[in-house]
Amino acid sequence: MYDTINAIVKSVNSVVWGWGMIILLLGTHVFMTVRTGFIQRFTVSKGIRLSVAKDPDAEGEVSQFGALTTALAATIGTGNIVGVGTAIALGGPGAVLWCWLTGVFGIATKYAESFIAVKYRVKTEDGRMQGGAMYALERGLNMKWLGMLFAFFAAFASFGIGCATQVNAIAEICDTNFHIPRTIVGVAIGVLTAIVIFGGIKSIARVCERLVPFMAVFYVLGCIIILCMNYDYIIPALRVICKLAFAPGAAAGGLVGSGIRMAIQYGVARGLFSNESGLGSAPIAAAAAQTRNPVRQALVSSTGTFWDTVVVCLMTGLVLVTTIMKNPGINADSIDNGGQLTTLAFGQIPYLGPIILTLGIITFAYSTILGWAYYGERCVEYFSGKAGLLPYRILYIAVAVIAPVVALDLVWLIADTLNALMAIPNLVAVLLLSNVIVRDTRKYIRDLDAKDDTQIPVVRR
Repeated sequence: MYDTINAIVKSVNSVVWGWGMIILLLGTHVFMTVRTGFIQRFTVSKGIRLSVAKDPDAEGEVSQFGALTTALAATIGTGNIVGVGTAIALGGPGAVLWCWLTGVFGIATKYAESFIAVKYRVKTEDGRMQGGAMYALERGLNMKWLGMLFAFFAAFASFGIGCATQVNAIAEICDTNFHIPRTIVGVAIGVLTAIVIFGGIKSIARVCERLVPFMAVFYVLGCIIILCMNYDYIIPALRVICKLAFAPGAAAGGLVGSGIRMAIQYGVARGLFSNESGLGSAPIAAAAAQTRNPVRQALVSSTGTFWDTVVVCLMTGLVLVTTIMKNPGINADSIDNGGQLTTLAFGQIPYLGPIILTLGIITFAYSTILGWAYYGERCVEYFSGKAGLLPYRILYIAVAVIAPVVALDLVWLIADTLNALMAIPNLVAVLLLSNVIVRDTRKYIRDLDAKDDTQIPVVRR
């Protein structure tokens, strides 16, 4: 029975995450880039500045930085470390370029989905801010039924992609490197998660504001050390990545290109999975931000894709490709998976390399657990009201406790499928509301200076 169910889910997953979904997501990225007049040009110049600015007089529960780090906590996960290695192992070094381009164009979609999340957010009776694709579909398009589907898919996906798989990754590395029993890891993660998520978005945001910068800087420093050690191969690696992104063939250091089709497929798929642009998850956190108008927070949220894919994934890709070129013994035949390749790369740093990688995976995975707990809560509250929050939290913690000792292949497949299914309603909202996004962007883009006092109306629910 298990094998039958697994085979069915695997077949469904291959369909929903096939070329159709890749074209839909990537097509939306390009479409919104053009429609917004290449909004990416404001991400670095204004978005990063706004992300550290405070807007205490505006409606919202947490600071713009708190909302960004909560979203980054859920977005920057093991996919940034292992996922890039998997893309290279299966699609060749050229996959790095496609992964990076997906992030560049994905900034526009992350901007758009965050914009409508803030524009159509509501305030609850107890003063909390709620928003996301479900509210945009309901209030912007009068399609509450589709909003309910999005909330349902996202809530159930949180148990798998946001909790079980992440806890299992932590348990695996703790068991392998520190010989800590998996059951103890599960209980510890469950307790730590409970302490944070029962405090709501403010508690989650406080932890993420401290954890995310630390884990990102710590991991990036490790990448910089390796790139300094491999400095002679950085320029050749960039050439190889660009060359093998468009043609099959072999290059120096045992590198083999799998052809443009494989490079695009795995590069785009890993890029989409890594930055979550188009899935509709990160805007749920963006809707809680203290911000005066949608453009401000949408620009801040778009920097999440910039940091996640354009910076972190690119650095990981360069680390892996330069490592292969420096060590010709590492070739396509010796790479079984992305995790093995990443381990070999960080093993170049004496003593500290494995520690950096271990702490990176643990902190990335734990932050994802916290971020997705908030996403799941908001979606559960949308279709069941506040009565569903306590059962959801208890079940989420229970999943964290038992995840280290259960087989997760089926859980992963189901969660991955639900991710694709939640992306469809979100993209419907983005595309059908694109005229509103463009119109209001032009209106607010002139008023991004600190003295702007334009407030958006907030509906009370």
